[in-house]
This record gives sequence, structure tokens and C-alpha cells, in this order.
Amino acid sequence: MMLQEKMIMYSSKSSKGTLFPLRSMLVFFIALFGFYVCYFSFTQMALENEEEEMSDAGERTKVTCTIPSVIPYKQMRGECACTPVRFFIVVSMQRSGSGWFETLLNSHPNVSSNGEVFSVRDRREDITSILRTLDRLYNLDWRTSAAKNECTAAFGLKWMLNQGLMDYPDDIVQYLNKKGVVVIFLFRRNTLRRLVSVLANEYDGRTKQLNGTHKAHVHSREEAEKLARFRPEVDASSLIPSIRDAEQSMEACLRQFRATRHMILYYEDLIRDDNALSRVQEFLGVPVRRLSSRHVKIHTSPLPDLVGNWEEVRGTLMGTEYQRFLDE
Repeated sequence: MMLQEKMIMYSSKSSKGTLFPLRSMLVFFIALFGFYVCYFSFTQMALENEEEEMSDAGERTKVTCTIPSVIPYKQMRGECACTPVRFFIVVSMQRSGSGWFETLLNSHPNVSSNGEVFSVRDRREDITSILRTLDRLYNLDWRTSAAKNECTAAFGLKWMLNQGLMDYPDDIVQYLNKKGVVVIFLFRRNTLRRLVSVLANEYDGRTKQLNGTHKAHVHSREEAEKLARFRPEVDASSLIPSIRDAEQSMEACLRQFRATRHMILYYEDLIRDDNALSRVQEFLGVPVRRLSSRHVKIHTSPLPDLVGNWEEVRGTLMGTEYQRFLDE
């Protein structure tokens, strides 16, 4: 009898010893499953919150970026995604202040003007090469020293009348309007002064007065004074035809491109009107800032001090429609 009871007690202890590990494993798996469920739930909630925040941010960006603009623009990517890029062209003639004007524009952190892109003949051989060059520029694939680290808000170039612009005006106007490109016409009222500047620049191109280097623009008063010592003599017989040709070219350009969105600016206005540059910046749709340039004006003296044969020039223009250039 006692032996039977001992066998029952041993059997009971053995059963309990077997059940204990099973219960522990069961509890462990239940805890692990609970942990997995909790982790999955929290992760899912975090993802949903993140998606909602991104959606809200997208809606805010959409509201910010879809503010209607008077000027058509291209949308940039990355951190500049909400910065509209206006395209522009500065149309001018040599020695009309366009180089100085472009340095003023490029002193603005949000403006990039890329110089005389069409001074290279291959880029203006025909209308196909011109439009191909413009496409490359306005697709923002153009890389020059004018590129900014800040978000660019106005992007363009300088285009001279004698660089293919007047050869295909209809096609170019159609392209500019399609792309939303605005035009700034920069001319000079006193075409006699422009002619004197052209002659002086051509002379320096031949003689290279500044240590054997030709400089169309200078950055020091000493260099400007040295170049200004040369007093070109104007061919009196071709003076009036030269002035007339320059004025007719400007008039033809304004007539051919009148269908574009544009503003007309004169070099003399930039010098005398303190608000002229503010109007330019407003036209380009960029914040108005104080602009600066390192260029130093070369010919600052009155015309009689700049022309070698002034009396002959004066006698040629007296009594003509161009007499007004004599009294600046």
C-alpha cells in the first residue's frame, strides 16, 4: 500500500515537472505575439501620421506654388520648388551700357544673366541653331559664372541687334511668347555719344592700351582715365548716315518685337532716375534690392572734350534733326 502511494506521488511530481517548461514557453510566445501586435500597431499609426503630415505639407506647397503670376514661368525642383523662374532677354546695341547693366542685374542674388550668348557664330547660323540654343538656355541646362547658389528667380541673356536677332524676328517673337520670355530693350538716346564710344573701343581693340590687353570695360579709375585720353576723330561725311542707321535699327527692333511682353529702357534713364532699377526688378518679378557694379565709366567728360575734330562734327550736325545731341 505504501509502495503504491509513493508511486502515485512520484508520478504526480513528474507530471508537474513536464508541464512547467511547456507553460513557460506558452507564456513566452504569447508575450512575443503581444509585443509584435503592439509594435505593428504603433508602426502603422506612425506611418499614417507621417502620410497625413506629408499630405498636409503637399497641400500647403500646392497653395504656395500655385499663386497666379502675371509672367509665365518655369518651376524649379528641390529646395527651390516654389521659386518661379522668369525668363528674360536684354536687347541692346554695342556701347549702350548693356555690359554695365548686366553686372547690375547679376549683383542681385536671384538673377542670372548669361552674357552675349549669340556672340558665338555657330549659335546663330540659322533659326534652327538659334532656337536650339534658346532651348538649352531656358531648360536651365546652361552653366556660366552667372549661376547663383540662391534660388534663381530670373534667368536670361544679353542679345545684340547684330547677332541674328533681326534676321528671324517673326520666329523669335513666336518662340519668346510661347516660352513666356520677357524683353528689356536697353538703348541709348544720344547715339552720337554711342558712336564716339564705339570708335574709342575699336581703337583700343587695335592698340591694347592697358599693358597689351584690350578691355571693353574697366574696374578702376586709373584704367578709365587712361582709355579716355584717346580722342577719336569722327568721319563727318558718314556721321549723319551712321546716326540715322542706328536710330532706324532701334525703331525697327521695337516695331518687330512690339508683340512681346517688354519694357523700354534708356541708358540715360539708368544714370539719372533712381527708380529705374527698381522698375526693372519689379518687371522681372524679383525682390527689389540695391544693385551694384564694379564697372567704372570711361567717358565722363562733355562731348567737346572727347572728340578730336569736335568743331567739324558740330558744324555737320548744326541745323539738322540731330543738333539736339550737341546740347546734352
